[in-house]
Amino acid sequence: MEIVYQPYIDPEFQSLLDRIHPPRVCIDNDAFHDCTLVKVDSANRHGILLEMVQVLTDLDLVISKSYVSSDGGWLMDVFHVTDHLGNKVTDETLILYIQQALTDPRRRGEIPKELQTCLTRDVKPCHVSTEHTALETTGRDRPGLMSEISAALYELRCHVTAAVAWTHNARVACIIHIEDGLMRGPIMASKKLAQVHEKLESVVEAHHESGERWSVRLTAPAVGRTHTERRLHQLMYADRDYKQCQGSDGSCRQWNGCTNTHVTIEACREKGYLVVNIRCRDRTKLLFDTVCALTDMQYVVFHAAISSKGTMADQEYFIRRQDGCSSNTQSEREKLAQCLIAAIERRESHGLRLDICTQNKMGLLSDVTRVFRENGLSITRVEIGTQGERATGTFHVTDASGHEADLRTVELVRQEIGGSVLRVYRSPNGTSRASSSSISRNSSGEVEERAKFSLGNLLWSQLERFSENFGFIKS
Repeated sequence: MEIVYQPYIDPEFQSLLDRIHPPRVCIDNDAFHDCTLVKVDSANRHGILLEMVQVLTDLDLVISKSYVSSDGGWLMDVFHVTDHLGNKVTDETLILYIQQALTDPRRRGEIPKELQTCLTRDVKPCHVSTEHTALETTGRDRPGLMSEISAALYELRCHVTAAVAWTHNARVACIIHIEDGLMRGPIMASKKLAQVHEKLESVVEAHHESGERWSVRLTAPAVGRTHTERRLHQLMYADRDYKQCQGSDGSCRQWNGCTNTHVTIEACREKGYLVVNIRCRDRTKLLFDTVCALTDMQYVVFHAAISSKGTMADQEYFIRRQDGCSSNTQSEREKLAQCLIAAIERRESHGLRLDICTQNKMGLLSDVTRVFRENGLSITRVEIGTQGERATGTFHVTDASGHEADLRTVELVRQEIGGSVLRVYRSPNGTSRASSSSISRNSSGEVEERAKFSLGNLLWSQLERFSENFGFIKS
């Protein structure tokens, strides 16, 4: 392994650079007729690219094109964005929030209430909560697990305020924000925290064989808590869900017409980069997921070009290890490829999508998931949250074997839960595909997606050579 020695930089000096040279953000609605340009110049530091992408995707904005350059301690990033309906970002309140959030980390976090109107979207689970106790679990996935966890919380008089769960490669990671059901606040009593932890450990440990990986963790409210979706990536990475992913050694070049996820990694020895090429099906938050994986694996993105053609997305990254070491071994490259494939696949939706919108009450998640379990439905993905007296969210379900759920069974579940409470959406090809861009409903109420395209060029003349093959990519 080749080691590149770098001078030590004091963290206080780095923060001083940020204060002296704060990011400059330009939002341009005149350069292109079909999208808004967000251009950022800033002193570079590890993780800043992920923070910028996170700000935009948390607002349900679609990043259609992107070019990243961050050599020499300075970054210049360009993002072409639209809202989830494909329109330009024109609301002055939203534009001001984007500028403030990109320049000042203290303004990031939960989206202000005044932006809910201009975003024209339903209330969604908060991406990070600093007011509630967080329950984090990982382990082997099995039908009925979410029902057992939520039932245990209800039995302990814990109110679920938000829950997000992903499943991948027979593993599951779940983050549930809870509060004391009686006191309506974070669980502070050490005795009750211990009681909750012990009960949830017994639920998660059940059906696990001796020595098999699983974890249960409770964290108190804290400022600076990790973004929920990033934390899910971290939990699944720590649980090694990538082990069954098939990475590429760079020899697979048959990408035309293939909808599988391909990752190739090559060395650029002249510059000391690893060149990562990703081709996969386009979807929402794809850019966030790949940048999240690279950042948490301690890789630094120096250059990147993001594009798509039709329903397929292409991403190219020039990266180095943060510690200056070159990843020259085959095993390191294979692990990186596996982790990138896993990060892309974790968010993919499998099964029917069921949307819930109802009055918030204690035990709601337990009641809904119990009905799923009793009717043989298995949950593959959950995203549910509450705000005041309202609870909204989405479940993706299959049958207990992981196959498409029977529609008659789903209809019985819908009637039992309440037809006005639970709605079923199914795409024309039989697979539920959630997307925040170009969504419409046909006459039967099914969700349809429309691919979007753009032939615009980047504004900066020095970036023109990168724009020839650029199309839209849903972030």
